[in-house]
Amino acid sequence: MAEDRQVEHPSRAGAEPGLSRRRLLGWSGLGVAGVLAAGTVGGAVGRATADATAPATVPAPTSAPTSDPTAAIEFSGVHQAGIVTPAQDRLHFVAFDVVTDRRDELVGMLKAWTAAARRLTAGESTGPDDTGEADGLPASGLTLTVGFGPTLFTTTDGRDRFGLAARRPGPLADLPAFPGDRIDPAISGGDLGIQACANDPQVLVHAVRNLVRLGSGVVRVRWTQQGFGRTSSTSSAQATPRNLLGFKDGTANLKAENGQALERFVWVGQNDADWLVGGSYLVVRRIRMLLEEWDGVPRAEQEAVIGRTKDTGAPLGQRAEFDPTDFTAVRNGRPAIARDSHVFLSHPSNTGTAMLRRGYSFVDGADRDGRLAAGLFFIAFQRNPETGFTQVQRNLASDALNRFTEHTSSAVFACPPGVVDDEDWWGRTLFDPAP
Repeated sequence: MAEDRQVEHPSRAGAEPGLSRRRLLGWSGLGVAGVLAAGTVGGAVGRATADATAPATVPAPTSAPTSDPTAAIEFSGVHQAGIVTPAQDRLHFVAFDVVTDRRDELVGMLKAWTAAARRLTAGESTGPDDTGEADGLPASGLTLTVGFGPTLFTTTDGRDRFGLAARRPGPLADLPAFPGDRIDPAISGGDLGIQACANDPQVLVHAVRNLVRLGSGVVRVRWTQQGFGRTSSTSSAQATPRNLLGFKDGTANLKAENGQALERFVWVGQNDADWLVGGSYLVVRRIRMLLEEWDGVPRAEQEAVIGRTKDTGAPLGQRAEFDPTDFTAVRNGRPAIARDSHVFLSHPSNTGTAMLRRGYSFVDGADRDGRLAAGLFFIAFQRNPETGFTQVQRNLASDALNRFTEHTSSAVFACPPGVVDDEDWWGRTLFDPAP
């Protein structure tokens, strides 16, 4: 097998593969991504601050915060944009099935997608055949992030359509079943996934529409999900948002400024597939919130379920959002933070891991009973799904929040490193590893 093309960067070499429990607990509240619900929804604990004694990796240009929501985000970089990029206001996620068995057609489409993405994220049209609905609109912080699903490497019936089976990373596998899952296969999985984020929904629709157009005959849309109102902050410059449960979400999410933590928990290291070094694994879950049931619960009980106050977001027993989470605190002779609360079960001292979350709220009408079909579209980037999402999800089996959520969609993707110059393209390290 030919050697994969490498780009020298701190995030692609020398990353420590593990983290001791003592080291993790020694971090003064380094942001750690919890997951809400029996399979992951939002929620967090501690304060997102980097270890002051450790040299932080200089973030790629794609992570630089901007106060202008209309500005363009740099497309090229060591890592793909849309991961540590400060979370935008809107989401359009699309999963695709590849309908061709010809490797050259798939590669050609990925090259065309890359060229189009470079123009779209700069606020430009894709060319003479562009659909035109975004003419005159600014880039609006558009990012496009691509990932490859397990079935791109080996189909469910065992076929190796593109000669990629031997290059499938070990951690890239369908997630195991979790208690309480109600996964719908029709809105799960996918050979390819694209996360489109921006501050203008029309810019998002335009980007997705034109990528679908350019993929005609090679891919078809398998399922999509639109989202609004980010449910986590990915930069220290962003205020903590609220999810549809009414609670602040993402207080302790990993941040773009946490360079060392990103190396440990987000970017794929040298111990994984060569072509994926500098990339990340993406887990997405559609989590319906049973809002009518939740709204019938008194506020004090809601706070006990989460482990935080609803108004300030402070850990129970504390006063402010970023106060340390103290599991020894007692109220009325009982632990202030219940042992089955979301905060307790998702805390790093109990999970030993972290993820970078970029989730969004959704409302998809109502069901047959007139209840809102609403909730969280959970998105998390991590170094390894088994030691990231799956590890946390298993820990949340007894989460008191589980009775208010249903997990209906699930997928995992391997997101390659970024494109580093105008000759590079999405997936080049996988399909064309020669220098």
